[in-house]
Amino acid sequence: MNTPPSPSGAEPTDGSSVRIGALVPLTPPGWVEAGRHLLAGLELAVRDVNDAGGVLGRPLELVVRDTAADPQRAAAAVDDLARLGVAAVAGEYHSVVARAAAARADALGLPFLCSSAVLDALTEQPTEWVARLAPAQSHGWRIYADFLLGAGHSRIAVAVAPSVYWESGTRILRDHLARHGGSVIELDMRTLSATAVCDELAAHRATALLLLVGHPEPAVSIVRSARRDPRLAGLLIGAPAGQPEFAEWAALLGDDGAAVPFLRYLPERFGPLGVRVEKALRERLAEAPSFVAFEGYDTVTVLAEVLRSHGTDGADRARTAGSWPRIEVEGTRGQIRFSRTQGISVRQWAWPPVQVVDRDPAEPGRFRILHTG
Repeated sequence: MNTPPSPSGAEPTDGSSVRIGALVPLTPPGWVEAGRHLLAGLELAVRDVNDAGGVLGRPLELVVRDTAADPQRAAAAVDDLARLGVAAVAGEYHSVVARAAAARADALGLPFLCSSAVLDALTEQPTEWVARLAPAQSHGWRIYADFLLGAGHSRIAVAVAPSVYWESGTRILRDHLARHGGSVIELDMRTLSATAVCDELAAHRATALLLLVGHPEPAVSIVRSARRDPRLAGLLIGAPAGQPEFAEWAALLGDDGAAVPFLRYLPERFGPLGVRVEKALRERLAEAPSFVAFEGYDTVTVLAEVLRSHGTDGADRARTAGSWPRIEVEGTRGQIRFSRTQGISVRQWAWPPVQVVDRDPAEPGRFRILHTG
């Protein structure tokens, strides 16, 4: 259903829906599995909001747009959603794509609650129009660096592909490790094969390799080559961006995909809301929900509360955006509130729970919590 937006300043009384735009990667080259989990969380929360009476008596409606990991497509989708009169925009997984969407939402004066993207510089200048649930990359990746140091790894290699996101992650790791006597060796994946990566690791005597590359390739080929190279026995392979979280990783790599630490944003134990939502998401997805699904659920939960308190239509967008610092909502992973954080240009939940986790080699379907921050 695409109900026309109400005239400026008018509050519909006919039960028409309150629409939220949703940006989700649902087709390649987007990370489709992450998009599927994000959308499942968004849709489940919409169902729960509507089962509880909607927003000021009106049903909540999700207007979904596939970004396919394309920044230009995401920016065009924000334009489209603004024309449709959505009250706010939610979602997006890929950081570079979310940055394009945030810039467009800021320019249009359209509230955007980013679910999953972590790039620190989500907008060029501070803005009141954009808020974010996921932790900033600098926060999460420093925690990951602390895990590496605590595990005795100070000579780290990164297999890195060209991307603002990967370059930012490399810089965060290098700066944090250098302050503690560690170092980072960059392996440029524009010129190296998986076999050549193994040669470089052996030559530099790195004790850990981090995969700052696309999934499934070249990440899967690198893991397979490193696991089979006798020179690299004892090498820690890590994936801070979270590739091993999803079932596709285990399906492609099997036992080779275990013991690859990654970042995820879940508490050690859920409260009652998280337990209920985890069960419902598992039924909806027919598999264990990732942290991305919980990010989706929390996004709609926050926006529904914002809209109940500060208006539901295009004319109320400024009030919606202005409410970020005043809202406090119980999410699946804790109490959510937004603030200004040094070096972050958007309103930020500081912070969601952060874990370093891997798949248990003895039981790859089970996750082990290695470190928290």
